[in-house]
Amino acid sequence: MKRLLIAAGALLLSTSALADECGNASTQLELNTCTASQYQAADKKLNQTYQAAMKRAAAPQRDLLKKAQLAWITLRDADCAFVGSGTEGGSVQPMIINQCMTEKTVEREAYLASMMQCEEGDLSCPLSPVR
Repeated sequence: MKRLLIAAGALLLSTSALADECGNASTQLELNTCTASQYQAADKKLNQTYQAAMKRAAAPQRDLLKKAQLAWITLRDADCAFVGSGTEGGSVQPMIINQCMTEKTVEREAYLASMMQCEEGDLSCPLSPVR
């Protein structure tokens, strides 16, 4: 439950911050560029958290975590392609896809980060606590 609250809080804070950052953009190109930058920043943070989780995971878990991450990337990309399909060919499509990719990436990063906040004895958490 604690992990869920941490992840939800991080997602809410990051979503409002994402919206504020592009508030000064005045053209679609600027919005597309801004949302692409937001996605790149979210992806960089996710990669850092993923690498930390890989270091924390026991040897047999690393393959499972890698498999889960690759499956998640496939799902994220397919979901965001679907979300963007309603604006196919339009100048707004990159922004819609970037926003989707950012939101899902921020959510995944919060989830992985919550896995590293487990308390001793939490059997639902695959990563052991730091000692």
